[in-house]
Amino acid sequence: MRTVTLKADSAFFDKLTRLSKELQITKSEFIRRSVSEYERHLYREKLKANIRNASEKVRKANTDTVKDFETAVNDGLENV
Repeated sequence: MRTVTLKADSAFFDKLTRLSKELQITKSEFIRRSVSEYERHLYREKLKANIRNASEKVRKANTDTVKDFETAVNDGLENV
């Protein structure tokens, strides 16, 4: 394993110590888990954005299709 060193203020260090003790894991394990969880969070957020963008594209395409159908249905009916 490789070593990472970070500087932390007292409040962060105390929080890290308290949380790692509550979970009965080392500070290093807590940080590893936290980084992994944050990575999953970022992946989910990116996935949500991709789904949202795809949904907006489909919504626009459907709106255009509905307009085309409405135009086709009304073609030639003005004089009836």
